[in-house]
Amino acid sequence: MEELLQILSETQIPFAYHHFAEGESPEPPFICYLLPGSNNFSADGKVYYKINEVHIELYTDLKDLAVEQQLEDVLDEHGIFYNKSETWIESEKLYEVLYTFEMEV
Repeated sequence: MEELLQILSETQIPFAYHHFAEGESPEPPFICYLLPGSNNFSADGKVYYKINEVHIELYTDLKDLAVEQQLEDVLDEHGIFYNKSETWIESEKLYEVLYTFEMEV
């Protein structure tokens, strides 16, 4: 978990786990990250490596390729292979760019 927090800090983009508290959400861009599941390595009923699925959700009010590149540069520097998708959240008037990957956390 410490490595993930270090990576997020290096982006210089405000971040929180899952969500920001009511009324404390910063102006975009900001990041919410989640650990929604695991893909552990095990044998003989024992977990040998705990590998968590990681979601980094980047929120912007306008499509911002520079801030996406800022985040991707940090992920690349740490050798993280990620998949990326994007959606527009009409109710929030925000773009969400989702980065998914696995790491030992």
